[in-house]
Amino acid sequence: MNMKVHNFSAGPCILPQSVLEQASQAVLNFNNDNLSLIEISHRSKPFVAVMDKARSLALELLGLENKGYQALYLQGGASMQFLMVAYNLLEKKAAYLDTGTWANNAIKEAKNFGQIVEVASSKSDKYNYIPKKYTIPSDINYFHVTSNNTIFGTQIKKFPTTNIPLVCDMSSDIFSRKLEFSKFDLIYAGAQKNMGPAGTTLVIVKEEILGKVSRVIPSILDYKVHISKESMYNTPPVFPVYVSMLTLEWLKDLGGISFIETVNNQKAALIYDEIDRNPLFVGFAAKEDRSVMNATFNLVDKTLKSNFETLLKEAGISGLNGHRSVGGYRASMYNALPLYSVQALVDVMQELELRG
Repeated sequence: MNMKVHNFSAGPCILPQSVLEQASQAVLNFNNDNLSLIEISHRSKPFVAVMDKARSLALELLGLENKGYQALYLQGGASMQFLMVAYNLLEKKAAYLDTGTWANNAIKEAKNFGQIVEVASSKSDKYNYIPKKYTIPSDINYFHVTSNNTIFGTQIKKFPTTNIPLVCDMSSDIFSRKLEFSKFDLIYAGAQKNMGPAGTTLVIVKEEILGKVSRVIPSILDYKVHISKESMYNTPPVFPVYVSMLTLEWLKDLGGISFIETVNNQKAALIYDEIDRNPLFVGFAAKEDRSVMNATFNLVDKTLKSNFETLLKEAGISGLNGHRSVGGYRASMYNALPLYSVQALVDVMQELELRG
């Protein structure tokens, strides 16, 4: 029997075992029709039902049903949303908070569509903290934030209350913690962290903020077009949408976001307590801004690198390498990662300390 691999990959990442089993079955025989999910028409009743369920589950889990929001599953990754947001919402001026690589990329794209005010940035400190003292201008079309930064391991804990439309890239922590989601007018998230395989991006948008820009928006980039076609304007990424639906069903059956938040906090406490206790390791992010999803840390003594990595391999721990721009290690602890996998990592850190 193969040893269980503890998968700390930053994305694409671990998915629930039951979801993988259901999804693999559907690739062979979907809906007991003796046809594969990936060979049937996206217009067929069985797949339309999948899309409808995936859209409604997203709103239900976020507590946004019947509040004027629409859920869409689009292509192009979250990076496509950097320009779609600006295309649809930016008439003259928008403000952005620069907290990491992806926030910075979003700013670059938006600059093609209007004036961008960067209210604050932690770039000069290698993005190891979340700026908090900033002012949101009153004459802007929207304010854009990135809730969690996978590369640097920081996470926004408190979001501003503002009358300005609030846009959030939640790619790496959506469905992981309770928030007042109605604070946000547009949320987007690539599927490959807490939802499914790469290939689709969830967009949750409050309809009343759309249709206010004067520019002509290409149809494929127009949220209103996608809403009017019920997220079927073009052939949707059927497999990622289906797996996302299964994952959201799995989450709902567990007890929803409030249940998984408790588990996620336990996992984060376990790893951060060890990073702070163990003299061989040092954390990267400011303590108050530490991400519950991605713990970034390093060895104090780099000569222990090969010993540590040998122990990791022996314990079946995979995907722990830090992003090339930060180095060190990164433990990504998305919803489907079990607590025992984090314990396995902590055991290895303690074993390294014992061996000295």
